[in-house]
Amino acid sequence: MKKSLQIGGAFVGLIVGAGFASGQEIMQYFTSFGVWGIVGGVIATFAFAFLGMTLAQLGSKLQTTSHKGVIYYIGGRYIGVILDFLITFFLFGVAVVMFAGAGSTFNQMFGIDPMIGSIIMVAATIFTLLLNVKNIINLIAVITPYLMAIIFVILIYSLFTMDISFSAANELAGQQNAAASNWFIGALLYVSYNLAAGAAMLIVMGGTVTDRKVAGMGGIFGGIMLGALIILINITMFVKMDVVSGVDMPTLELANRIHPAVGMLMAVALLGMMYNTAVGMFYAFTVRFVAPDHKVFKPTIVIVGLAGFGASLVGFTTLVGKVYSTMGYLGFALIVAVIIAWIRKDKKEIDQ
Repeated sequence: MKKSLQIGGAFVGLIVGAGFASGQEIMQYFTSFGVWGIVGGVIATFAFAFLGMTLAQLGSKLQTTSHKGVIYYIGGRYIGVILDFLITFFLFGVAVVMFAGAGSTFNQMFGIDPMIGSIIMVAATIFTLLLNVKNIINLIAVITPYLMAIIFVILIYSLFTMDISFSAANELAGQQNAAASNWFIGALLYVSYNLAAGAAMLIVMGGTVTDRKVAGMGGIFGGIMLGALIILINITMFVKMDVVSGVDMPTLELANRIHPAVGMLMAVALLGMMYNTAVGMFYAFTVRFVAPDHKVFKPTIVIVGLAGFGASLVGFTTLVGKVYSTMGYLGFALIVAVIIAWIRKDKKEIDQ
């Protein structure tokens, strides 16, 4: 049970930076659809739990140290090449979004130029990976309970201080930028891009245990926690649409409304989540091409980090809307491959 919770916590910790940290992601994929966004959150919960379980169990079954083995296993020689390319691209793309998000957080909270904030995050990520940090799973898992506690506090505050009517909130929500044409597609796209981003590390985490049931429960626990966060953050922003409308970092804005100290705690949580995600994504991206003990690993980390910084200058909100939606549509290929593998040749083995 302890190992399952660790895997689940790390799964959440890895993805929260990419899909939850700012609130902007939940806004575009769920809250912008009003009441239906809550239904979308429930669907996303089930999808995360099932797909997380399957990927973790496949990682455990194959005892892999890279996502490559599992991807070729479920996709075959030809489809595997495509999936491998997509996931590798996603890893880099999400890390870039984290750099841009850090810039927005530093700017909104501390008034620091976004570029300087991004440079700080890039430097921290590169430095961490140059130290050859072990136990990345433990590092990433630590932030999860902290995040859920702060989100719960913000939710309670928002519910008791709601200043607009239900219908007004629904109308305002419909005026926000949406990343999909409807709530159902939005929920699927959200799961798709997050899974595409987190699949590599989830597979590696599954490979750290030999008991597939333990690995599978870790994926299920992670999926349930992710779903709870989606629904909580979605409701929180919905009842405070008059406050968060048009804001880059909605959760940070709500935290600041409670008290500057809470805002500071939330800012630390945001930066911690983005840092965790950036480290996890860049690590998984780099080891796809260069082994951690290879002599060119460290120079590669520096080069990739600098390239990521350059790409992050496009801007956070723009990257969330464009990069994530593109990743979501392409990530459907991964989801379909996982489901087919589970039904066709893995079901009996996984269920044992």
